[in-house]
Amino acid sequence: MWGAAVVLVLSFLLLGTLWKRSQLDPRAEGRPFPHWPERSLRSTALRVLLGAVSAGLLVLVFLTALLGESSSATNLAPTFVYVIFWLGVVPLQVVLGNVWPALNPWLAIANAVAWIWRSLGRTWNPILAYPERLGIYPAALLLFAFVALELCYVDPANPRALALAIALYSYATWFGMAAVGRRLWAERGEAFTVYFGLLARIAPFGERNGRIVLRTPFSGLAGTERRPGTLAVVAVMLGSVGFDGLSRSAAWQDLRARVEGPYVLDSPGVADLVGTLLALAGLLGCIAVVVLAYLAAMRLARRVARAERPLEPEFLQSLVPIALVYAVAHYFTLLVVQGQFALPLASDPFGYGWDLLGAADFAPNLAPLSPNAVWYVQVGALVAGHVAGLAIAHDRAVTLFPPRAALRSQYALLALMVAYTVGGLWLLSQD
Repeated sequence: MWGAAVVLVLSFLLLGTLWKRSQLDPRAEGRPFPHWPERSLRSTALRVLLGAVSAGLLVLVFLTALLGESSSATNLAPTFVYVIFWLGVVPLQVVLGNVWPALNPWLAIANAVAWIWRSLGRTWNPILAYPERLGIYPAALLLFAFVALELCYVDPANPRALALAIALYSYATWFGMAAVGRRLWAERGEAFTVYFGLLARIAPFGERNGRIVLRTPFSGLAGTERRPGTLAVVAVMLGSVGFDGLSRSAAWQDLRARVEGPYVLDSPGVADLVGTLLALAGLLGCIAVVVLAYLAAMRLARRVARAERPLEPEFLQSLVPIALVYAVAHYFTLLVVQGQFALPLASDPFGYGWDLLGAADFAPNLAPLSPNAVWYVQVGALVAGHVAGLAIAHDRAVTLFPPRAALRSQYALLALMVAYTVGGLWLLSQD
């Protein structure tokens, strides 16, 4: 645990010695893709095909959640939502870039409705002007609602609960798109577009001046983040994974047992409600810790570096790799193991005893990695992510300050990342 902290400190010293000027320019052009594969990737046919498939999957998952068997073990919806979608899209974004807009089923359906509306000779104009000060706070709120369902609700894998959640989220998304415009709401209010979009900035593929380009990995995270609400989104990303680890600790389980204990026998419904409220308080507490720790570190950094302006927007994106590796460390085994169940579940999505794909008898490998291998992957991911965060922050610092002030400005952030690393490893040890 403390060895990882030492690695961070040594990395910080090496960065201060060797990294004297910015290497990550968000305005760099990158190397454009050849025209013929880019034309194929941007073709209307591919866009329509991907949109139709994603929209069909959304409808299928909603129907399985609403009409299928009520057991999460035999219903496709829980595994698809929490594993294939929530976890499976992440590596696509990090490796391939921002592919989510092409896969977004809510946007695909909204675009189809808009096309039909135009074909009828009608027009639809947004009825509200989106307040700039709102930034991406709506996306942060909806992202919080999703992780609260996953981590706080007493039975998050209940298919009927998922059906209700899908319906409510779809209504909120399409209402927002109708009110302020499809693209604008997708970029500001659609939780998964914002979340996956932040992760896509890590990827070696990006977009410049309407062209797909090959760029330096992490360069999409360089520069200033000025959208209001970004800290809230990143805090939900980090705080939710932190709470997931905390909720598995013996101390939390003991606290929950003591809080729910008086109601379990006589009023189990009340016990469930109390447990959910306790979990919500814990989740909010973890998110608040992330926010307050970052703001405190930035205030100290500003004082030490004698900066004339607030530093919060300058270094915020250095937390994105940390949020990514927290998710990798906590959930990659879930993706690898539980993801295998998607095949037999897809063969019988409603749990009615079908075998559409001939995969009903597929036997997943429940131990693809040894416990030691899992631990090394988790530790390696956490350390690598924090080193990447340090590098991004240092790159920004040498852009903003002279060399000595740049190094001083990073002391508080180094302490914060050491705390994140040690805390993350402790949470992993609670699993």
